[in-house]
Amino acid sequence: MSAVITAGMTFGDWMQTTQAGVESALDQFLPAPDAVPHKLHAAMRYALLGGGKRVRPLLVMAAGELFDADAATLARAACALEMIHVYSLVHDDMPCMDDDELRRGKPTVHVAYDEATALLVGDALQSQAFTILAEGAAIAPGRQMAMIRLLAQASGSSGMCGGQAIDLDSVGLALSLEQLEQMHQLKTGALLRAAVVLGALAGKDLEPGDMTALDAYAKAVGLAFQVVDDVLDATADSATLGKTAGKDAAANKPTYVSILGLEPSKALAEQLRCDAHAALAPFGDKARRLRELADLVVQRKA
Repeated sequence: MSAVITAGMTFGDWMQTTQAGVESALDQFLPAPDAVPHKLHAAMRYALLGGGKRVRPLLVMAAGELFDADAATLARAACALEMIHVYSLVHDDMPCMDDDELRRGKPTVHVAYDEATALLVGDALQSQAFTILAEGAAIAPGRQMAMIRLLAQASGSSGMCGGQAIDLDSVGLALSLEQLEQMHQLKTGALLRAAVVLGALAGKDLEPGDMTALDAYAKAVGLAFQVVDDVLDATADSATLGKTAGKDAAANKPTYVSILGLEPSKALAEQLRCDAHAALAPFGDKARRLRELADLVVQRKA
C-alpha cells in the first residue's frame, strides 16, 4: 500500500485499510492451518488473527510512509512486530504470569487450548517473526540486519522481557514514579519504539536528527499508551476492554493510577500526546499519520 494511494484518505479510512492489509499479510505469513502439527498451527492463528487494534503495525506503516519505505518490507516488519507482541500476550495471560482468561474479547489461548499449547504458540510466533523479517526484503542486507537486531533487542531482556520481569517482581511493592516509568519503557515502550524505527529503517537513509526526533516521539507514545492502559483498567469494564478489567488493582500491581491518581494520570497522558506532536515538528505535515496515531493512543476507549 503506497503513500500516494493513502495520502487523501481520512485517518479512519487509512487505519481500516492498513489494518485489513496487515490482517491479510499475517494470514499469508503464518503456516497453513492444515500443516502439521495441526493443533499448534490452528492455535497460532487463533491467537494472532481477527483481533486487536494493530497499533504497532500502524506505527510501522506510518513511519514507513514518512520515509518512503518499500511496501513489501514494511509489511514484513509490521507483521513480525505484531507476532512478537501477540506472543508476549499469550505468555502474559498464562497462569504462571498474569493468569487471565480473556484477551481481545475471547478466551485466552491456554483456556481455548491448553497451557502447553499456549507456551508453544508463543515460542513459534517469536520464531516466525524473525523468519519473515529475514526473508524477501527489498532493502540492503545491512539495513535488513539492523532491523532484525532492533527487533531482537526490543523483545529481549533489555526490552519487553526485561520489563515483564520487573513487572512480576514489583507486585505489592511501592514503586516510585521513576521506577514505574523505567519498567514501562521496557515492557511497553521498547516494542512501540521498535515499530517507529523499523518503519523508518525500511525507507530512505535518515538525516541527522531524524532518529532523535523519532525516539522522542516513540518515548512519549510508549508511555502514553501505558498510562492510558492503567486509566482504562481502572475505569472501563471487561466487555469494553476485551480483557479482564481491574486486574492490576486486584493483583496489587503498581500503576500510574495507583501512584498519581486518576485525574493526574489522564493529565499526564494528554501532556505526553502533546510531547509526541512536538517531537514530530521537524517532519512537517508528512508526519500526519504519526500525529494521528498519538491521538488515537491517548483518546482510545479500549
